[in-house]
Amino acid sequence: MIELDAISKTFRGNGKAVEAVRNVSLKIGEGEIFGVIGYSGAGKSTLVRCINMLERPDTGAVLVNGQDLMKLAPRELRHARKSIGMIFQHFNLFRSRTVGGNIAYPLKYRGLSRKEIVERVRELLDLVGLSDKADVYPSQLSGGQKQRVGIARALASKPSILLCDEATSALDPQTTQSILGLLRELNKKLALTMVIITHEMHVVKSICTRAAVMDSGLIVESGSIFDIFSNPQAQITRDFTATTSNLHKIYDLLNEDSPIVRLLPSQVLARFSYTGRNTVEALISTASMLFNVKINIIFGDLDILQGTPVGGLINILDGEREAVEKAVQWIIAKGVRVEVIKRGDH
Repeated sequence: MIELDAISKTFRGNGKAVEAVRNVSLKIGEGEIFGVIGYSGAGKSTLVRCINMLERPDTGAVLVNGQDLMKLAPRELRHARKSIGMIFQHFNLFRSRTVGGNIAYPLKYRGLSRKEIVERVRELLDLVGLSDKADVYPSQLSGGQKQRVGIARALASKPSILLCDEATSALDPQTTQSILGLLRELNKKLALTMVIITHEMHVVKSICTRAAVMDSGLIVESGSIFDIFSNPQAQITRDFTATTSNLHKIYDLLNEDSPIVRLLPSQVLARFSYTGRNTVEALISTASMLFNVKINIIFGDLDILQGTPVGGLINILDGEREAVEKAVQWIIAKGVRVEVIKRGDH
């Protein structure tokens, strides 16, 4: 559905050049929800604006539905853009127009009768759960309702692609989940291909099937959400995934010399990382019985990604040194990654 082939974009001004996007290549399948995540200034918003040619890449190719948008004449490009909707962080609604007027605006020059436009607006309002808000002005809406209007407006011309540029960044957590739920529903109901631009890893985790991580204009890592969260390769990806888990708090406890992590000479503090089938096996209780080792779970974090359990536990193992080592090796052999964080005899 979308293919970016070695695109680059440099902004120049005041004698400076900023390489916002550098030689990026991506393929996004039809009906996919694809995430692009990065910190501010990583180039992700420029990248998404290159997809609909709001920013024209300096080099490379932008293929949408098999058409290279870089090669289209202005009139052809305007027609091609009808298949691409876009929603924004700050909604970009017309304050002087009603909700219905905002949604109707993209239909203004499409040759539709007034009756057809009214029917389309009503249909879209029903779709986003705002059927009673047609005559209300944006100032009378909550942030979540404004974004629903933005989504309805983006869908007015029946696009096959929806670009979401930080669409939930201005919303509270509960409203964010509501909007993400709506986007998931629209993806299934309308077979929309979606590109989600965000700096929030929990957004990618909640809705996307695959994602790319950007840093300084480059794609530093990409893959399925499961692979990115269960085995991040780049340091920036590890930093992002840590923001969605409480397991990193163990290092705060160590820095604070918390009584929780003060160990006896016979104890070992370790992190167990689970993926998939090994989360359903009774590994801790079995290891405890087999090797006569006490295993105390301090805290943990477990989630379901694409139908597969992923997570980890912070544990204190207590027993004879040789027994503890055998228990750790047995658990590793079962497919669990074990990181020994601290030993009591050190």
